[in-house]
Amino acid sequence: MFNPRPLLLVPLLALVGGALPLFAATPEASTAAATVSTVLPKPAEVLEKTRLANAWFMKAWPDPGKITVGNRPSNIWTRGVYYEGLMALYRVDPDKKFLDYAVQWGEFHKWSPRAGARGNADNQCCGQTFLDLYQLDPQPVRLAAIKANIDAMVASPTAGDWTWVDAIQMAMPVFARLGAITKDPKYFEKMHDLFVSARDQQGFYNQADGLWWRDKNFAPPHVTPNGRQSYWSRGNGWVMAAMARVLDVIPADAPHRGEYVKMLQDMAAALKKNQRADGFWNPSLADPDDFGGKETSGTALFTFAMAWGLNHQVLPRDEYLPVVTKAWNALATEALHPADGFLGFVQGTGKQPSEGQPVTYDHKPDFDDFGTGCFLLAGSEVFKLAGGAARVPAAIVKP
Repeated sequence: MFNPRPLLLVPLLALVGGALPLFAATPEASTAAATVSTVLPKPAEVLEKTRLANAWFMKAWPDPGKITVGNRPSNIWTRGVYYEGLMALYRVDPDKKFLDYAVQWGEFHKWSPRAGARGNADNQCCGQTFLDLYQLDPQPVRLAAIKANIDAMVASPTAGDWTWVDAIQMAMPVFARLGAITKDPKYFEKMHDLFVSARDQQGFYNQADGLWWRDKNFAPPHVTPNGRQSYWSRGNGWVMAAMARVLDVIPADAPHRGEYVKMLQDMAAALKKNQRADGFWNPSLADPDDFGGKETSGTALFTFAMAWGLNHQVLPRDEYLPVVTKAWNALATEALHPADGFLGFVQGTGKQPSEGQPVTYDHKPDFDDFGTGCFLLAGSEVFKLAGGAARVPAAIVKP
């Protein structure tokens, strides 16, 4: 008679811990010599690559208000992430056409998030750019709708709205910006309640490994087909990028700031262990055989967050500069198409490594905006790491 018990052994060992290493060695990871340069480029070279990627997107989408894939409005989260990156680029390279492109987008949508359920973080993502633009030109209309949307959440006694880790990046920096602009701590406290709910009450974070499951469906007993923990690269990238974007705007004495610094540090320590020798991270962080290979969006988010940590002295330079340098050089030489700025190896939308496939150099993902945004965030922060200076201050103004 067939005995199913042997088939259950690998997942069981993965759950009890210790039997399987967290990060399995891959041919890339076990190669003695790295396959990508460990020399940090000059600021001008970093900026050139970042501009090239943005030029491709602006050429592909000349109308900021044009309906996106699947007849969805252009203020959805995928486009919101692109504009996060564009505003980061504008601060180091203040080209008026970048600013005009972002303002036109906000005006088209009347500075309002996409209509939808209360507390939908995906719909709130656009608010990060609306508030950035408000800081540059404090017109009340740029603030009003997103503030009203977030105020409704602040007034609610519930804190379990962020039921997937992507939500942390989409919405947490909106709360942080509102708190900094209005100098009202209620936004800092509410975003912390939401963050703690996702991390602890809903249990998406595994403190032992320093990494996050995408949502409750990927926490144990779920494992990858090879019996390893299911840590999705881009999902973890969202969380780590959120920590950097929140820390970048909240005051030094803001409540709970230390928790966000520690989260960035702990995740960096976990991620450093499984960076590929070519500089990328696999889509599945603990299982390189679960649709393994180069992936741009997660790698770019890690690059951005670690570069921010280096630029703000929360990560040790001797330990993490080589990690960031390899990652950026991989993105700039292996993912970026030199002829036109198209980005390869971007996993399409989804929630796990198997979705949004195939991930190749020439394949265009279902949405081509968020991957560019991640790359622009990385390039803008690496530009500063390489010695470049921000030319537009991220000043917080009071309404």
